[in-house]
Amino acid sequence: MRIHPMLTLLAAGALFASTAQAYDADWKRGRVYYRSVCTSCHVASPIGQINPSAKTKAEWTAYLQADKHAKGKESVKQYVSKEYRAKIKGSNKAAEKFADVPDQELMEDIKVFLLRSAKDGESPASCS
Repeated sequence: MRIHPMLTLLAAGALFASTAQAYDADWKRGRVYYRSVCTSCHVASPIGQINPSAKTKAEWTAYLQADKHAKGKESVKQYVSKEYRAKIKGSNKAAEKFADVPDQELMEDIKVFLLRSAKDGESPASCS
């Protein structure tokens, strides 16, 4: 019995699709990073603390998608990068703890925390 090559490709694709899983973001890890890294920096800046509940889910989503920080002068992603975490890990325990977490995973963790804690999220929160 000869199997058609296209069926082999489809079967392999189905197997790959079933084994490949999307990352299930961890809002708790996002909360720890946001509170320890983002909030600690903002408290020391003229802007001051930014509570997650200060924005709606749509506003947080737009902000993260635009990837503009400091009035568009910087990238949000740079503050989640392994390079940035390596730079501050001596003075920031969260940066040290999450030093080896892939950038995209940590960014997803933060996003889930912000959306969950947004003004219209399931658990609006402050940074206290």
